[in-house]
Amino acid sequence: MKIIDAHMHLSHIEEFKRTAAEKSFVDYSVQGILQEYAESGVVLGIGMGLTETQKDGFPDPEAATPMGLDLTDELPPQLVYCLGVNPYQLDEAAVARLEAELQKPQAVGLKIYLGYYPFYAYDSVYDPVYALAAQYEVPVVFHTGDTYSERGLLKYAHPLTLDEVAVKHRDVNFLMAHFGDPWVLDGAEVVYKNRNMFADLSGLMVGDAANCRRLAESPLFFAHLRHAITYCDHYEKLLFGTDWPLAPVKSYIQFVQELIPAEYQEDVFYKTALKVFPKIRGLVE
Repeated sequence: MKIIDAHMHLSHIEEFKRTAAEKSFVDYSVQGILQEYAESGVVLGIGMGLTETQKDGFPDPEAATPMGLDLTDELPPQLVYCLGVNPYQLDEAAVARLEAELQKPQAVGLKIYLGYYPFYAYDSVYDPVYALAAQYEVPVVFHTGDTYSERGLLKYAHPLTLDEVAVKHRDVNFLMAHFGDPWVLDGAEVVYKNRNMFADLSGLMVGDAANCRRLAESPLFFAHLRHAITYCDHYEKLLFGTDWPLAPVKSYIQFVQELIPAEYQEDVFYKTALKVFPKIRGLVE
């Protein structure tokens, strides 16, 4: 089975470097992710654009829009990216830069960091982003749920706030990163209700293979997640993603395989990503 990693990172973010060195023990580099992909049958990774202008600065109000994958100067063909949006840096010039970048084959979507930046998904500041998504037929990915920074504000990242955007912009496909964890039942309702809302299963655990296994085997740690996935009952709207470098690729694949019934795994690991990110079809099919 071919696999698409619909959510990973490759940026000079100090917290990612620290996580790789102290928790997941992965080689946080281009060579490191390509090696893990080769060992696990991953044919493409979709990176989430993110930058910080000073060490441990994210969420950084000074980061220029669009934010990209700045851990490397040249992306290999196995990696594409979503353009990160900083709402504090979203004037007409920034919107023009977003549009110019969207015309590149490797730019396959847009990423909004709810919770990290204190704006709701339905704030008018993001209207130009949704207009570009509709024009270029690319999805908008939202961070939802817990923030990987104590400076984040959780109320902005609750998945229910995406419902209004999904209703208002029916011509745009949206991807709820992390399924809104820990509010996954609310996230499941938003995905179930709206035909243009999808969710990825990335970033649900942090650590090395042993810690991933410990959490996966806990009788309660993922009970809420299993409930939500079953309640949603739309496996064709869920996507696999690792949130690498938060966990090793192979361990995370095994974790998601245990969550998803075998008959739906090809959708979750591969086919649905082709639907949500149409620009990648020519790269992997």
